Amino acid sequence: MIYIYIYVLFPVGENAFCFAIWLTRFSAPTVVWMANRDDPVDDGKLRLTNSAGITVWATRTAASTPLESSKLQLQLQNTGNLVLNHSQSGFIWQSFDSPTDTLLPQQTLTRISTLVSLSSKVDYSSGYYKLFFDNDNVLHLLYQGPVVSSLYWPDPELSDPGHAGRSIYNSSRAAVLNESGYFWTSDHLEILATDFGVKTQRRLTLDRDGNLKLYSLEAMNDGWDSVVTWQAVSDPCTIHGICGPNSVCSYDHASGRRCSCLQGFKIKDLTDWSFGCEAEFNLACNQSHEKLSKFLPNVTLQHCENECLTTCSCKGFLFVVKADYGGYLCYPKYELFNGQLTPTFEGDLYLRLPKVGFVYSKTLDAAESWLNCTAELGRPVRGTYENKILKLLLWFTTAVGGLEVTCIFLAFFTLFMSSKNSDPVAEGHLLMSRFKRFKFSELKKATRGFVEVIGRGGGGVVSKGILPDKRVAAIKRLDEANQGEAEFLIEVNTIGRLNHMNLIDIWGYCAEGKHRLVVYEYMEHGSLAEKLTSNELDWKKRFDIAVGTAKGLAYLHE
Repeated sequence: MIYIYIYVLFPVGENAFCFAIWLTRFSAPTVVWMANRDDPVDDGKLRLTNSAGITVWATRTAASTPLESSKLQLQLQNTGNLVLNHSQSGFIWQSFDSPTDTLLPQQTLTRISTLVSLSSKVDYSSGYYKLFFDNDNVLHLLYQGPVVSSLYWPDPELSDPGHAGRSIYNSSRAAVLNESGYFWTSDHLEILATDFGVKTQRRLTLDRDGNLKLYSLEAMNDGWDSVVTWQAVSDPCTIHGICGPNSVCSYDHASGRRCSCLQGFKIKDLTDWSFGCEAEFNLACNQSHEKLSKFLPNVTLQHCENECLTTCSCKGFLFVVKADYGGYLCYPKYELFNGQLTPTFEGDLYLRLPKVGFVYSKTLDAAESWLNCTAELGRPVRGTYENKILKLLLWFTTAVGGLEVTCIFLAFFTLFMSSKNSDPVAEGHLLMSRFKRFKFSELKKATRGFVEVIGRGGGGVVSKGILPDKRVAAIKRLDEANQGEAEFLIEVNTIGRLNHMNLIDIWGYCAEGKHRLVVYEYMEHGSLAEKLTSNELDWKKRFDIAVGTAKGLAYLHE
């Protein structure tokens, strides 16, 4: 296959250009490499200089030596690699050695090369996110912001990279993507695209939102488009710095990611959440703290509060009740970064705000509002005489009457509900606000009529489909609505609340008429049963699978 790459002076602003390579099979060209992303020019020429800085060859210049320039050749290969060759000495330079935010097939990421995201959709300069091999020989994703830097992939909560399937016992520090959709790294990370094996154009891009994604070029009705066939982070709120400082991130499959400012803070830049929020108040403090957070075990809420109030640079604290730990954990915060709303969090965040003289720009919800009367009364209020016996009789009569009305209502309600054929959706069993509720027509279209079956069992058939947001999903269709109802409720309500590295995520469901479907994350490496019955796994990998299965079962039993 011949891929269509061109190199151009790409406009990145008014009278500002960068030398770039793009793929042209889209309605809007996709940039895959850029030479001067951080230093755009208003005019220029291609120039070759020696170690002394003297120009030995340049385009459109009379000073270049015709003999020397004739020996040089700048070639854009079908792979997207821009190569500078010399007719006698051969290879001189190639763009594959200096990637920007994208890795193309046959291009190797090494210990000295990195991928750096774009700043924004319209700003092609270097952003805050970086893919690189760290000193532990593991491929990492790093958030390198203006205030803090932190690793967020593999999951930093895992004390050992081995728990994420990585190995620190390597020295080559290399990663490469091939045309079939296989991405391999020297730390034993292996990625297969959901369309693995198909010969199509691919690219591995560190997007401006900090997520590493593998894209495939697919033909659509209105042309060509990129489809995400793998991504490093499934929950975007776990990407550090995604909403900037003094903010909180929330995510569900229906509405996607949402950033919001903490109370007492306002958004800094309406066009870019990476700048986060800024305080609407001023707590005078000239101190700076060398740590972003502090840990105090086994202290009371009052002690934790006093610790923050007596430290000038403290902006708030987390107070966590750990049932398995058997105590309380206090985390004073000197910077408010990476806030995330999650139903599984077992603690509360307390913000340090001014006591008086401060009006929040954030309007209070109805449940949080209160009545505050400040005007003084013009005359004293005299209490009325109360007959205690009469008051007692009034309360007793009211209670008995209310009880009778309640019993009558419950009796009629029970008879009414028992006389109709109940629907689990109407009974409220599927209150899945955390997941997207799909229409049956949407899932039928996503699977092209459920033609690509990838598995059977467990009360239904599993088909592969592409959702409207381009994610590849495994869609399980239960055999019969009445017989599969219990399985449906168990899968959606139980599996949907599980969060474990060895368990796949649930993205949504469909409960429409007789149809019961569950939408899962697609397992890009295929069925475990197929792998175990084949000869491609050695005994070490089989042992690792057994251990991982045991960990998943142990988590389910807990």
